[in-house]
This record gives sequence, structure tokens and C-alpha cells, in this order.
Amino acid sequence: MMRTFGVIVFLLGIGNVYAQKADLRIADKYSNENLGKYVQNTQISPNWIDNSGLFHYTVTTREGTNYYLVNPTRKEKVIMFNSREMAGKLTALTSQLYEANNLKMYSITFSAKEPDHFTFESSRKRFSYNIRTKVLKEIPKEEPVKTQTRPSFQPSWKKFSPDSAWFVYAYKHDLYLQKSDEDTSTRLTFDGAPYYSFIGANSATTDEKKYSASVYWLKNSRQLVAVREDKRAVGEMSIINSLSLPRPTVSTYKFPIPGDADVVQYELFTFDVSQRKARKINIAKYPDQRIILQSTLNNGKTVLYAPQIINSDRYVYFLRRNRTNDQMDLCRLDANTGEVFEVITETCAPHFNDQLFTCNILNDGKDILWWSERTGYGQYYRYDNQGNFKNAITTGLFVAGDIHTIDTAGHALIIEGYGREKGIDPYYRMYYKVKFDGTGFTLLTPGNGYHDISLSKDKRYLLDTYSRMDMAPVNIVRNMAGRQLLELEQTDLTALSQTGWKKPQLLKIKAADGVTDLYGVMYLPFNLDSTKKYPIISNVYPGPQEDFIPRKFTIDDNYNQSLAQLGFVVINVAYRGSSPIRGKAFHCFGYGNLRDYALADDKFVIEQLADRYAFIDLNRVGIYGHSGGGMMSTAAMLTYPDFYKVAVSASGNHDNNIYTQWWGETYHGITMKTQQRGDSSIYKFETKIPTNTELAANLKGKLFLITGDVDKNVHPASTLRLVDALIKANKRFDMMILPGKDHGLGDKYYTNLIRYYFVENLLGQPQQDRDIIKHE
Repeated sequence: MMRTFGVIVFLLGIGNVYAQKADLRIADKYSNENLGKYVQNTQISPNWIDNSGLFHYTVTTREGTNYYLVNPTRKEKVIMFNSREMAGKLTALTSQLYEANNLKMYSITFSAKEPDHFTFESSRKRFSYNIRTKVLKEIPKEEPVKTQTRPSFQPSWKKFSPDSAWFVYAYKHDLYLQKSDEDTSTRLTFDGAPYYSFIGANSATTDEKKYSASVYWLKNSRQLVAVREDKRAVGEMSIINSLSLPRPTVSTYKFPIPGDADVVQYELFTFDVSQRKARKINIAKYPDQRIILQSTLNNGKTVLYAPQIINSDRYVYFLRRNRTNDQMDLCRLDANTGEVFEVITETCAPHFNDQLFTCNILNDGKDILWWSERTGYGQYYRYDNQGNFKNAITTGLFVAGDIHTIDTAGHALIIEGYGREKGIDPYYRMYYKVKFDGTGFTLLTPGNGYHDISLSKDKRYLLDTYSRMDMAPVNIVRNMAGRQLLELEQTDLTALSQTGWKKPQLLKIKAADGVTDLYGVMYLPFNLDSTKKYPIISNVYPGPQEDFIPRKFTIDDNYNQSLAQLGFVVINVAYRGSSPIRGKAFHCFGYGNLRDYALADDKFVIEQLADRYAFIDLNRVGIYGHSGGGMMSTAAMLTYPDFYKVAVSASGNHDNNIYTQWWGETYHGITMKTQQRGDSSIYKFETKIPTNTELAANLKGKLFLITGDVDKNVHPASTLRLVDALIKANKRFDMMILPGKDHGLGDKYYTNLIRYYFVENLLGQPQQDRDIIKHE
């Protein structure tokens, strides 16, 4: 039997020895929305000046905005002008009143040849100012230079060739080619249909509009390439929007689920402009394989899923991956002949790392950068265009992450790295420079924190901004050896601290195996009384693609800090299997057990913290999360029913068998079975993922389920199937369906639902007489 939120309160035997009555206004006082105004300049944004290595930036203070010019070579920072003097000069020059603490200056432009001189716009006028002589002049506004290769106001559905002589478009799902100076077009394909289309994202449309085609021009402007997805046989799901007027509407969409017999199929085509025809390429290798186009780049990082231009006159690269997600090929298509050459093939058990894998084709294929976990840690390797191994670019017991910059002229990379520096949290992003041949490996960002960088245009300097949850951002100018040249402003937390805000505590604690180090954050009430007892709440998200633990400085990430102010200890910890950046063994810990893998770690962490801190009440344990965290919080409640007393589970994928195909098949696994029928092989894919519905009979504590009714990511059916199982088990629980809400639920009403539920059921303080509103 269900009941509405907040009707019955389960007191859990709470007495006066526990923490004081919750003041729900305090949660809003210490929310990010209210505290953000007390923090400024959390990250400086440099404006690099041509190839000079110089940059200018602004810093906002209570008195106004200061403008600075930095010269890394001289290790100096100079203020560009005195705001009061500038306001006076502008007022005198224009007869308009300017205020020093409210100067509005736009389009600041320096010249590398005249670093003491800049121009800017204000009040629709343009001025020049000399920093050395302090002379201000009004100058004529410059008209923008018009550089067009084709007429303006072209419809967005026209996809032009690099030389602008041709364009293509999609109409009724087929592809059409037209010369830019002609009025008639040529139809290149004749079998397009909804879900079998060259339109791409709008492949379901049934209208007769012209669309931008999901095809890509080769550099020679004479050939195109496209991958067409065939979704026609893929199963559908539907949601009902009850808020639609005048009557509810149904939205139906293709949604492959784990183990489906019919999943998306892929076809590869080339199109020849001179012959006005299409050619389908034979790419068959794996049953139910996936195809991803790769662009060739001379500089910068490959955009895996959307190559905007194929920087070659002849060759097209693509990735081919099998359905079990453990084999990947890099293939090269010769657009002239239609031949496919398999350049690199690699097997990675149990599955490839979807989040970090990348491949970069440089210098027309002469250098191929390939990311692999073949050693157990993701590293970069270099191949030639024949698939011959050249060398390892990075090595060691750490994870080489995304590429920030590729310097083809200097044959070097700037990459992210995780877990290499001893004594530093392995989740903190560091940056390194390394040459293509693996030499010259250099740490660019040595500070103990999570780093962001901005690189000068001449690639000689960088601005390094780093922070931690317990440390405000620091801004350091460095050279390419990682040496500090200049420290800029650090974020001032004085005003924030004066509100009563305090930094959270960083956690380093053991996993349930007693060996693996886990990392996270613990939030405490600012008025903590260590002689009293406080409930502990775990905010969870098990990954595996991301753990959502805040690493850089944040005032109130996920509202955990404001939740703690109601009288709770709140923790947010990354468990085994939750992240791709700690190596393959850590990332794949949950493979084959997509429901349960993080549960023992969460319980063990809470028990350890209760041993460390006497103010944690192990008899009042709560847990909550959204999406995968919604699934995990319920799974924890049902797996350890005597340990977790209260759970709030929002948008949970309680039944991953009806969640998206790639998620379940990649992170839980799928088996391919083969049957021989005559000369043909019949393939069948099978998987079965454990669900929360199987555990429904275990419920003892207070469970609150929340879902949006138009969630296309995690379908509401996932929650409703759990509800059905709980009803059949004669269990009592709370439920809230939020009408018109999709997967993102994060508004104030939703946030307060969570706060009130824990206040009622962990603190024993009824809230039935209180509206769910924002407290001012």
C-alpha cells in the first residue's frame, strides 16, 4: 500500500541526545544560489595577444573591475589603468558620466607590436589608450572586414563543399547534390525512409522539409562520405505527456535495450560528384557492429562522432567495433577504389573504455595516435598508416587522459594525466607535455589540486588554475617546463567565510577489500557539536562512466553542503568501479554485476567513518542518489535492510534490462552465441542484468521513489516495475511522480523533497504542515 509523501513519520527512537531541530531556512542560506555572490574570480580567463605570449585579464572586486596586462617573459603584471582616472578621462572626452566601479569596456584589443597600447569600445564608441603615457583618444569605429566565399543568408540545410562549388542536402531521407550556381539537383539515393535516413538526428521525421545531410565532404570537393544508421527494426518506447493541451500526448521513440535481437545497423557510403552516384562500401566483419567515422587532422583533436571535414583528398578513416565491445578496428577507406584496409586491430577484455578511448590521425595518416589499456592503464601509442607500431608515447602506472593540444609542427602533445604524482589524489587532473616519440615527458602543472589550463597561442606559456574542495583556486603563469613564472590573484573567501561557511573535509578511506584507497568529500554542519549524535547520509552515484564527485573548488556541489546544515553528516565517495580514470581493473570492477558492485564499499566506508568520529550515529544511516545513484540507493536499502534506514531514489534505472543497450551491454556484459544453419551462421546475443525488483521483499526502512513522467533516458517504467514488486511484497513506501519532468529533476521543489524526507525520517521532525517552497 502506498501513501503520499510525509503522511506518517517513523521516529526511529530519536531522543534529546541527538542534534538540534533542523532549521530549513539554513539549507537555503548555505546553498550555492545564495553563497555564489560572496565568491569572485574563481578562475581567471586570459586573453592571449597574438603570438606574443602576453595576455590581459580582469579581476572583479567590491570596488569594481581591475584590468591587468601580463608579460610572462618579464615575469611582470601591470595594471592597465586606474579605474577612477579612466572614468574621469572618459567623462571629460565624451561628456557622459562614467563611474569607476562600473566601467563597461568591451572588445579590448592589443597588438603584439604595441603591447603598451590597446583599443576598446564603450557606449557605442571606440577608444585607444596608452598604458605608458596614459593618453586616451576617441577613434573611428572599424567596419568589420567581409570575407565571404559564398552568398550570405544561405539556408542551413545546404552543406557546401570546401570550394563552395557544390552543396548537398537531405530530402525525404534521401541525399541530393546540386551545383551552387544551378537550380536543379541530382538525387543520389532512392531508398531513404524514416529511421533509414541521411538526415541524422531528425531521421524519424515525416515532413517534406529539406535538411542538412549527415554526410562529409573530402578535401578535394569531389567526393563525400557518410555512415547511414538503420533503426527501422529497433524496438520502441513511449511516454505520455500528461501536461500537453488540450489532451495528453504520446511520444514514441526508438530505444534499443540490452540483448535486443534488432539493434542499429550501419552502412558506409561514398558519393562521387562527377559521376553523380553513390557507392556502398563492404564493411562487414562483426555481427551487429558499430561504425564511427574519423576525420584526419593536421592539428587539434579528433572529434569522434562528428568529423566536420575529412582533411584528405582520398582517404577516410573509420572505427569498427563489435557488439561485445571488446574488439576495435581502425580502418582506412580509399574513396577512389572503395577498398578498405584494416590498419589497427585490438582486443580489450572485458570491454573498451568508452569514455577515454580516442584515436587521432595526423599528417595525412603518417602518424596515428592510439589510446589503449593494454597494460592495464590507458596510454598513448604511435603507429604509421600501415598499422606498424612505432613507439609508446606515454608509459607508467597512471592513466593518460584526453589530449588537450596536438602540436604537429613540434611533434608533441599536451595531455591530461591521472594518478602519476605520489601523494596527490589520483582523481586530480594534471597536465603533461610529451613528444610523439615518447621523449621529453614533462609535468606542466605541479600544484596539489585539480587543474585547468589555458595555453598561449605561441605555445610557450600557460595559465594554470587549480583548486580542491578544501582550497580556493590558485592562478599560476608557467612556462613549458612547468616552472612558475608569476602568481596571479587567488580567490578571496573572506566574505564567504564571514557568512559562517566552512570548507568540507576531504576523505581518503579504504574500500571493502581493505586495500584499495577510495576518495571523496565529507560535509559537516557548520555548528557541529561533537558531543552529540548526527545521522549520516551517503550521496551516491556508482558510475561506471563517471562518479560525479566534486574535485575542484565548489561551494555546494549537489546541495550536499546545504543538506548537512539541517543536522546531518553527508558524504560523497567514489567507489570501486565508478570511474574510468583509475585504470582498467578499477573501472571494470563491476563488470557482470551492474547492480551490486558498489554497495559493500559504501557500507564499509560509513562503518569506518563511524569508528573515526563519535558524532556519527550508525543507527541512523540514509542514502540517496539520482539516475544510477537512484538505482544504487534502493539496491543498498534492499541489500542491507538493517543498516540503511532511509533512502531517496530519483529517476533510478532499477531495471537495467530496459535501459539503453550500450550501458547494459558494455558495463554488465553480453554473450554472443553462434548456431550453424547450413552454410550460414546465426548469431544470438544474450544478457540478464540483476534488478532491484528481485530484492523488493527485503524492504524494512523508509524508501522514497521519485521519477519524472516524461523521462526518455531512464523510462518511468523502471521505477513503476519496482513499485509493482513492492506492492506484491506488501511493502509500504513513498512515491512522487513529477509531471512534465524528464531525467533532469534538479529544481527547488525536488531538492526540498529530499531535504524534508530526511528531516522527517532521520531526525524525526514532522514536516506535514510545511509547504515545499524555497525558504528566503
